[in-house]
Amino acid sequence: MATIPITKRGAEKLREELQRLKTVDRPWVINSIAEARAQGDLSENAEYEAAKDRQGFIEGRIQDIEGKLSAAQVIDPTALDAGGKVVFGSTVELEDEKTGEALKYQIVGEDEADLKLGLINVSSPIARALIGKEEGDTAEVQAPGGIKRYEIVAVSYL
Repeated sequence: MATIPITKRGAEKLREELQRLKTVDRPWVINSIAEARAQGDLSENAEYEAAKDRQGFIEGRIQDIEGKLSAAQVIDPTALDAGGKVVFGSTVELEDEKTGEALKYQIVGEDEADLKLGLINVSSPIARALIGKEEGDTAEVQAPGGIKRYEIVAVSYL
């Protein structure tokens, strides 16, 4: 089985979600199913159907998270010593060569990605263009509006 790169913070968030699903959500939905069953006829009981659907979602998510955690290769960005190169987990400060706009991204795993927080998926076009580059290099990214060029201003491992 292939390993899935994930930051230390991302793995911790998955563990927290797994804990909540097992200790809070699962018992709640089991209780909801029991209450709906107590109401009698299950064939026309919307509450029962909704609770069963929710149970299916919770059980599926638990399996998904457990699978991801078992295949995870946890990477602590603060422990990296990549010699100034952009690697998984590094934080990169960029400047758009055309507009001068400053951008800051951390390259993270698929489950952690959140563009609003500056967390980009390692398999995204911009992350792929940045990996292996160093401070001062220029990265070209194929965007829907054409090729964008970014100068790498700084690389850090936070």
